[in-house]
Amino acid sequence: MQFGRAVSALIDDGRARRIAGWSAAALLVILIVLLGWAIPPRKGIIATDRLGPENSEPVARYLARAQDTLRGGDTDEHWALISFTEGISADHIPEYSGGLRISDAVYHVAIDRVATPVLDIPLPASEAAALASQRSAAAAMGVAQAYNDRDVRTNAVVAARLRANCPCLVSLVVHGNLEQLRNLAARPGIRAVEALPADASAAVFAVAPLLPEQRDLADAGPNDGPVPDN
Repeated sequence: MQFGRAVSALIDDGRARRIAGWSAAALLVILIVLLGWAIPPRKGIIATDRLGPENSEPVARYLARAQDTLRGGDTDEHWALISFTEGISADHIPEYSGGLRISDAVYHVAIDRVATPVLDIPLPASEAAALASQRSAAAAMGVAQAYNDRDVRTNAVVAARLRANCPCLVSLVVHGNLEQLRNLAARPGIRAVEALPADASAAVFAVAPLLPEQRDLADAGPNDGPVPDN
């Protein structure tokens, strides 16, 4: 009899444990649901935005597309890419930025039939940093990796021209409302202004500038010319 009572007690204890386990699991599910309702998830960061033409996009189509992004009457601020008709040097940035917050200065040293890198220099909210961005670009080229003799010589020429204050700033990324951006687009020397949607997240969008020498297609061009000495 005692053995039977012991077996019965074990069975009852096992059932109690299973019931307790099921109850705990159910409570956990309810808690997760309640927390999800009370603390909704944060809005996801949009990381697929892009400024600039697509690879091999016809330039005329990009210019029209960029102009379309400036339409509308909202007063929100937008990240936008300014593309210059011709390159400028960093000391001329205040003439083209309209006093807007600048987040990136984009440099490209054009050499006929030689592929050269595009240098995107992120900037803090400081005009002094923007004015010093060309020196930062030159310093970046001074430590850039090169995998063959042609790249070594190309990097050296690009760095030297940047240090010599060449007119090699081709784009700026700025932050302003649509009216400010339309005013910038109408200024002489500015080829295009393209704005992202107002909800675009800062510093997580791609930038591929329209280069001044790109007239028909936004492509890299040939890389079969001689690299100059300076």
